[in-house]
Amino acid sequence: MNFLHHSPPPAAAAKALPHFLLVTFPAQGHINPALQFAKRLLREGAEVTFATSVYACRRMSKGQPHLEGLHLAAFSDGYDGWFKQGDDVAHFISELKCCGSKKVKDLIASSVDEGRPYACLVCSLLIPWAAEAAREFHVPSALLWIQPAAVLDIYYYYFHGYSELIKDNCLHPSRSFELPGLPYKLSSCDLPSFLVPNSSDAYAFALPTFKDQFDGLNQENNPRILVNTFDSLEPEALRAIDRYNVVGIGPLIPSAFLDGIGLSDTSFGGDLFPKSKDCTEWLDSNAPASVVYVSFGSIAVLSKGQAEELSCALLDCGRPFLWVVRAEQNGEEEKGEDRLSRMRELEEKGMIVPWCSQLEVLSHPSLGCFVTHCGWNSTLESLALGIPTVAFPQWTDQGTNAKLVEDVWRTGVRVRPNEEGLVEAAEIRRCLETVMGDGERREEVRRNAAKWKESAREAARKGGSSDRNLKAFIEAVGRGCRC
Repeated sequence: MNFLHHSPPPAAAAKALPHFLLVTFPAQGHINPALQFAKRLLREGAEVTFATSVYACRRMSKGQPHLEGLHLAAFSDGYDGWFKQGDDVAHFISELKCCGSKKVKDLIASSVDEGRPYACLVCSLLIPWAAEAAREFHVPSALLWIQPAAVLDIYYYYFHGYSELIKDNCLHPSRSFELPGLPYKLSSCDLPSFLVPNSSDAYAFALPTFKDQFDGLNQENNPRILVNTFDSLEPEALRAIDRYNVVGIGPLIPSAFLDGIGLSDTSFGGDLFPKSKDCTEWLDSNAPASVVYVSFGSIAVLSKGQAEELSCALLDCGRPFLWVVRAEQNGEEEKGEDRLSRMRELEEKGMIVPWCSQLEVLSHPSLGCFVTHCGWNSTLESLALGIPTVAFPQWTDQGTNAKLVEDVWRTGVRVRPNEEGLVEAAEIRRCLETVMGDGERREEVRRNAAKWKESAREAARKGGSSDRNLKAFIEAVGRGCRC
């Protein structure tokens, strides 16, 4: 089975504990919540085999302490030295499906031969072939949805009778519309980017893959979807789809950042980039709630023009800032024309790093706000740690997340691009002053941020809604119920 960590438990213990096969798409935004989900299963006494790409398994094996009951199973995705920007996405997806599907089937067959079969397969987004393999072997399966429940609902309705409504409204950006069960109106800028015409051809695979995922769910008798959210955050969205059993089990972030006991439990991905100099001392030198933290995640790349506008806004706002500017991931040196025109000023007045431990930064008392691309992991981390946000969405689910941040949870404000799609420096400054300056909106944002921080911790603690939902899921699997 080629486990990186494999210490088979005694046969009696194996029968007593549910054994989960957790399969995840090999991207940092998928692996981080999946790894935290695996750790929650382990704490409840389950056993987990975590299957993902060779490269991701190497990084996880290097960066994580050995955890009793967690086994890593690697499969090739055709890019075992890491998929880089500019590589052939279609080839990557094809190889991932071919090699991953074979590996999952081999794992399931081997588990049966060894007398310790999997009680349930759990897979993340964009790999419907994993659930197909489970159905082929009559293994119960569940979907780990790593985006908000609202995005799940939007995709569901798109594939179940509302595609023409959504497409029509995409042609008229000023219009707004409603979907069943969601208590707010949506416009085209609030939709996942894969539903909007003119999305990048490089990601043309995404929408058909989501459709395959829903088609697979519709073949299940009682499809269960485990969502990285919590009941009080999205009560209506979690109940919007009658035909699925949708439950919140989040926030899937290291428990230390929810219960405050130590900060040693970090997430996958820190060693993918060159190590930054320690920014803790710099953060310590700044006043409470004074620092602007800027990060656009592990995939989004700002254009040179957009980065220039952002740099002007940061310098003009006069506040200390920590800006994550990722180093080149393809081994190339930065070209002179790509260097920001005011880089010397930026380095003098703020701190620029290629990577940092985001959770440790967000939990630092000097943090005042987070300028974020609104990836769901980053959005949920800011909610769980009580940090106001400036929502700066780029693609995929981020427009929906920004909508929720500004209009539903009211923990931040969203930037508005000009007609050319550029967010100008003046607009960024406006948003920064709204959440960092004086005024009623700043106070409202901070009150709401503090409220959701407490709600997230309440959901995650023992006896909280997410804790209860996860325990019920594990108990159902242990009883042999279809999950």
